[in-house]
Amino acid sequence: MSECVKISPRPFRVVVLQGGNSAEREISLQSGSAVTASLRERGHQVLAVDPAETPLESIDWPRYDAAFIALHGQFGEDGAVQTLLKAWGVPFTGSDAAASRLAFSKSASKERFLSCGVPTPEYRLIHFSDSRRHLQHAAEELGYPVVMKPDASGSSLGVTFIDEPEQIATAGEKCFEHGLFGLLERVVKGTEWTLGLFDEQRLPLIRIEPQQTFYDYQAKYEDDGTGYCLDTDRPAAELHAIEEAGARAARVIGTQGIARVDLRVDKAGRPWVLEVNTVPGFTNHSLVPKAAESYGWSFGELCERAVRSCVKHRRSGPHKSQDRVNEPATLPLRDAG
Repeated sequence: MSECVKISPRPFRVVVLQGGNSAEREISLQSGSAVTASLRERGHQVLAVDPAETPLESIDWPRYDAAFIALHGQFGEDGAVQTLLKAWGVPFTGSDAAASRLAFSKSASKERFLSCGVPTPEYRLIHFSDSRRHLQHAAEELGYPVVMKPDASGSSLGVTFIDEPEQIATAGEKCFEHGLFGLLERVVKGTEWTLGLFDEQRLPLIRIEPQQTFYDYQAKYEDDGTGYCLDTDRPAAELHAIEEAGARAARVIGTQGIARVDLRVDKAGRPWVLEVNTVPGFTNHSLVPKAAESYGWSFGELCERAVRSCVKHRRSGPHKSQDRVNEPATLPLRDAG
């Protein structure tokens, strides 16, 4: 059964938030630029704003219908900008502040996964003050190989795969450049997968085939040789299990709008959730736009749907205009099944 989604015959007025001061600034600028161009092509009025250069308090928010959050990393994914926008009554794309904060901390989200029965690799929380011996002991408990990663960072920044104790010190230096806390996590040997979501709608699964040892920053944003496979030839039960694990992870975090769940699938076909991303990338290498295109949504349609959804569901504040909700034009939402 298809669902009809309301669409405005008038253009939306959108502020695209991009850039910022996080380590993921350059990727955020690319995402924001792509979103801005696509929304303008579809006839919407768009103002691109970099919070590192323009104070958000200086924007005349009542003039705009929504904010499209394309800020990656701190301030964009940790609930900070969401808290401000909610206080100002501005509808914004993506998850609310609470879900964003939870997802941004890998350790906090993993504890939620474990308490809710979502399969996730065993881990140990580590701190920059931990001794090398303590870190080696934690790695030995998990069993080599392990991966060390910052607790709150994206784009695989600061991530190192460790095969032997001698690599711990160098890995720690990289990890703690991105925060005081990190994780040591058991490596799941198998394949890399991602599940894109739009509210409750599951987008097609993608299996990732990086040329490097793992799906690092270069593989994500710079390497045109990275493969992205829609695995229709996999057993239906295996694909269903991966989807269910990803969708459940998003539910227990409480995501809204566009989100992405990253998983590993072991050699026995069992899925393991790594993390949930509440502000996934919107570059030409990014995964959710690839999944949406496979589903039948163009990049511009995906962006427009995100704006329309947040305007519909977050009507609060001094600039709401209820006529937008009740406008008659419709656009069919295809059934992914």
